[in-house]
Amino acid sequence: MDKNILFNQRIRLRHLHTFVAVAQQGTLGRAAETLNLSQPALSRTLNELEELTGVRLFERGRLGAQLTTMGEQFLTHAVRVLDALNHAGQSFHAPLSERPTVIRLGALTTAAMGMLPQILDRFHQQQPNTTIQVATLHNNVLLAGLKAGEFDLGIGRMADSEMMKGLSYELLFLESLRLVVRPEHPLLSDNVTLSRAMQWPVVISPEGTAPRRIAQQMLDEQGCTLPAHCVETSSTSLARQLALRYDYIWFVPSGAVKEDLSHNALCALPINASGAGEPVGIITRTGDTLSLSVEILMATMRKLHS
Repeated sequence: MDKNILFNQRIRLRHLHTFVAVAQQGTLGRAAETLNLSQPALSRTLNELEELTGVRLFERGRLGAQLTTMGEQFLTHAVRVLDALNHAGQSFHAPLSERPTVIRLGALTTAAMGMLPQILDRFHQQQPNTTIQVATLHNNVLLAGLKAGEFDLGIGRMADSEMMKGLSYELLFLESLRLVVRPEHPLLSDNVTLSRAMQWPVVISPEGTAPRRIAQQMLDEQGCTLPAHCVETSSTSLARQLALRYDYIWFVPSGAVKEDLSHNALCALPINASGAGEPVGIITRTGDTLSLSVEILMATMRKLHS
């Protein structure tokens, strides 16, 4: 049987429903009762379908309607089409009393602080019956968790080919590194340079992370070193408090301080890292069949960062 036959534009859902009902019930009479149709109307619909497909789907006799070999093949396709439509309808009309869908999301700590709140709010406006479990982690831990099946998807950075094996990556944006301080920081009244900035206490990501690597490259390019009075931490909440309340200079990915900068809670120093920035994107397991809720969450991420 031609696999394209189901896509014939003249085949209607009523043909498929009628065909499947007859196959399940075994007789035209019982199928007509199930569909609340008269037997002549059901028979006409079945005849139309056989004309459209060009093959005989049933052998009709005293024992009822028996599927032909072609009919058995067609039944497989018809059931798949009707099941897919049924599942699609349920996804849009699921009662609120049902147990909520759960999405397990792994995210960089800077992404969780920056881009994620807006994404989650927009997503829940569309999918109020979905629970999202968010874990914030370093990129290498995030990738390992995705491979182990601990997360349904992640927001992370591209890594080397070995770490990305078995994973699919989709770029969302390029994230630059910024140096930020509180608006009243004494450094802002001076001629701001990186060497002068390094005379103040610094808060920075630990070694082995992408922000630290970019910061070190910036320091090396300008012949500077980190001061001894330095705090190394992966906690963005701690780093933010040090920058907001005291004289620490915070090396931070731009996404994590987007809101603080727009509301003038923090100020960016006029010191920029070289290069276009670090790629941040959606990461999933290659070959995974994603749920509708996960697909909608990914679409929300794309829309807000297009």
